[in-house]
Amino acid sequence: MSKKILMITHMAQMLAQFNTGNINELQSLGVEVHLAANFISPHNTMPLSEVSIFKKKMSSQGVHIHQIDFERRLGTLSSNVRCWHQLNELCKKEHFDLIHCQSPLGGVFGRLIGRKFKVPVIYTCHGFQFFKGGPIKDWILYYPVERFLARYTDNLITINHDDDAIASKFPCKSHTYIPGVGVNIKELNNLKSDLSLRDELGISRNSFVILSVGELSINKNPDVVIRALADLKDENIYYIAVGKGNRLTALKKIVADNGLNDHVFFPGFSSDPKHYYQMADASVFPSRREGLGLAGIEAMAAGLPLLTTNSGGIADYSVEGKTGFVFSPDDDIKLAKRIFFLKNNPDIRLKIKKYNQKAVKMFSQENVNKIMKQIYWEYFE
Repeated sequence: MSKKILMITHMAQMLAQFNTGNINELQSLGVEVHLAANFISPHNTMPLSEVSIFKKKMSSQGVHIHQIDFERRLGTLSSNVRCWHQLNELCKKEHFDLIHCQSPLGGVFGRLIGRKFKVPVIYTCHGFQFFKGGPIKDWILYYPVERFLARYTDNLITINHDDDAIASKFPCKSHTYIPGVGVNIKELNNLKSDLSLRDELGISRNSFVILSVGELSINKNPDVVIRALADLKDENIYYIAVGKGNRLTALKKIVADNGLNDHVFFPGFSSDPKHYYQMADASVFPSRREGLGLAGIEAMAAGLPLLTTNSGGIADYSVEGKTGFVFSPDDDIKLAKRIFFLKNNPDIRLKIKKYNQKAVKMFSQENVNKIMKQIYWEYFE
């Protein structure tokens, strides 16, 4: 009889975006994989049509899908009680050998259900809700919970060095740092410039295009980029914000209020943003909090200069003056100056491209998958 693993996240997009490599490695070890998440919630940050495609792909690979009715953020008491019963029945039926949980809510349920059924638990933290320089209320609310649950964690995996330093002081059995979730560095390194998408959007080929990829939310902070463009008042600078989120309507109003309707584009979610990297001149990553930032690493691999905040795990790869430039989340004036500088210095952009495509290699799929396979092997040998 093959070994079984249950992977738990609160929303399915985390499985689709960050765990396909883990699933493939587990299946290569002959492990039966079960996925538990909310696959039907509109709060997934990828469209439900994309979630459905992911489900079908996983089912075709022999992966088992389980709907758990997690709600957004911390959920409600009634929804959490329902989720507990759903996971309880699932674990009674399947007798799992290992649980791998992710996301704050998935991490709570995964470790508690693992304790009840005496199943080893791996918890991958994609960025603690509390962080150095972050709001005091987040430390008061989330830190005690994470510290308490660490005692029920067999391996606490962190993806940035600040979080790893915190994990080292927690009472978990072990903790492991891994460099992210794995990026296809080779494919992105080999992308060629392709400006045809500019033609479709009505952007001239000699303009300067800034790109961000991520959820349109307060935390991802695209507002500061729009304000920077308003400060610059440059007809040859454009901003493309790829993603979906609850801030879209408010962002469109800010764009209209600043007369930027022809210079800011919201094309929606993209499961494969490579064609956007091919037409951009720089990538902006303005998050207020970030565990690491897959989009920032992908942009580096594609050779784009980075304009990033100094928040959380971004500091693991963003180096002022080397990968691009750093600004504070609310400093639209500094961001505007850096955009203007990059626009007018193509030689600097070329120098940064060469640096970024070398520096990003540690975040490769090959490297991350190798580490994760070794972690899984310890439980399934």
